[in-house]
Amino acid sequence: MAENTNGSAVLETEEELTSYSTETNAGAGTGTSAIEPGYGTGRRKEAVARVRLVPGSGTWTVNGHTLEEYFPSRLQQREVNSPIVLLKLEGKFDAIVLVEGGGTTGQAGAIRLGVARALNAIDRDANRATLKKAGFLTRDARAVERKKAGLHKARRAPQFSKR
Repeated sequence: MAENTNGSAVLETEEELTSYSTETNAGAGTGTSAIEPGYGTGRRKEAVARVRLVPGSGTWTVNGHTLEEYFPSRLQQREVNSPIVLLKLEGKFDAIVLVEGGGTTGQAGAIRLGVARALNAIDRDANRATLKKAGFLTRDARAVERKKAGLHKARRAPQFSKR
């Protein structure tokens, strides 16, 4: 590495590089949403989640349990909380969730959609564009394909024997 003998020139260029403008990501996830109660319903596979967001300290209640008790997997905890993290509203809402049907992955996806819809209902002007761009307001319509007659599963055919 070559040494720079002119130390003052280096300081000036570092100052120029660390200056940022507010126009880079204006409005996206600034945490300026209204803080008021909201409700949203989410569905994924066979799971249905009813989500109520109320102003509070950020506690989660899922079917009477804490988020960590109900979803031991950190991945599912992160998925459920992702709309709130995206909008930078951590610690501003308490979530009361009733979820039924399906498995843990479907329930986590249903809760995420319910939270996103509730945040959208609370402050449509501030939140909708960011949530829509991240894909949180779109219902995932993928479901298990039904079994067909003459096949082992939905598409798995019996083994072919030439002779």
